[in-house]
Amino acid sequence: MKILVINSGSSSIKFQLLEMTDESVLALGLIERIGEKEGFIRCILHPETREKRTIERVELIADHKSGMHKAVGILTDSDTGVISSSADIKAVGHRVVHGGEAFHQPTLITDAVLAAIKQNIPLAPLHNPPNLDGILVAQNLFPGVPQIAVFDTAFHQSIPPHAFHYALPYELYEEQRIRKYGFHGTSHKYVANECAYQMGKSLERLNLITIHLGNGCSMTAIKNGRSVDTTLGLTPLEGLVMGTRSGDVDPAVHAYLARNCGMDIDSIDGMLNKESGLKGLCGMNDMRDIHDQIASGNERARLALEVQTYRNRKYVGAYLAVLGRVDAIVFTAGIGENDGVVRGKTLEGLEIFGISLDPVANNQRVKSPVLLSSKESRIQVWGIPTNEELAIARESKTVLEGC
Repeated sequence: MKILVINSGSSSIKFQLLEMTDESVLALGLIERIGEKEGFIRCILHPETREKRTIERVELIADHKSGMHKAVGILTDSDTGVISSSADIKAVGHRVVHGGEAFHQPTLITDAVLAAIKQNIPLAPLHNPPNLDGILVAQNLFPGVPQIAVFDTAFHQSIPPHAFHYALPYELYEEQRIRKYGFHGTSHKYVANECAYQMGKSLERLNLITIHLGNGCSMTAIKNGRSVDTTLGLTPLEGLVMGTRSGDVDPAVHAYLARNCGMDIDSIDGMLNKESGLKGLCGMNDMRDIHDQIASGNERARLALEVQTYRNRKYVGAYLAVLGRVDAIVFTAGIGENDGVVRGKTLEGLEIFGISLDPVANNQRVKSPVLLSSKESRIQVWGIPTNEELAIARESKTVLEGC
């Protein structure tokens, strides 16, 4: 069974074709700079075999429809040997960022589902429209093939009301559905299941803190296998310090900037999302560059590292309190998998809670699940690579088998 996974962004399309009989990757690719003068296509065929081959092209990609046509063209080209035709694809799984309160599970896409995704555009104006474009194009390219939506927010729909409500006039929730939704749910769910497997226990019997640290960052408290709190909120801006996003700030900052700096709401929103976080503190949003600058004596780079890891540590402490008993902490995503310094500083000083890293184990890049904690640690610490594409393919396969 071959499943195509699509992650359609505002100016890019990520795609991955998987053979689900053994969960092998047949092809993975990226189409970016859609709508610009020069677009870029990169596709790796048979990436896990000796037949690995990379195709790169620079050419005009007018829109998402054109981009998807080019991707399918590469996959079905007789020279590539991936698939003979688009009919070989049995399902297309789509990452959809915001499912609002309507979706608790991945779902087969119908007209009603499309309407619900459109209704949630005000909650995710930068993400849901291109996600929707990807679905509509795929429906055109693969007529009759089941299309399945996997929502970033779905895993967090188990968060209880006392944790998802903001202390705002209740009418804003009733009329505008303003509440915490959470994101990165596919990643948190995937690494939680993988952690349970590694520990040889049922996820439903585990309490976990999962920490997704990349350019976007989030942390989730998982109780008996269910998300009970997470750091991202109504939008992917709340919570931890991220590459270019501020995370938590005093809400009065908005009014202060408007009154005293002449900024309008759009410019404030743009600043908080695109010019803040690590970038705002030191001018860099790549942690590798920040480490290099720290080694050169750059104090603002050091400050950025300290601010981010301090915020991480505060939330670990908060979620220890929320959960009471914690069986394991899991680090994942680009920084979480590859940066032992960030992992170490995030958990620094938490030995009193039974958290102790093995310095040798922690001083490595995580390529497969690895135990990072010491033998003395009461709470296990794991590094587990996330694989959202595989997670989406698995969810899609489950939905397909239930149809």
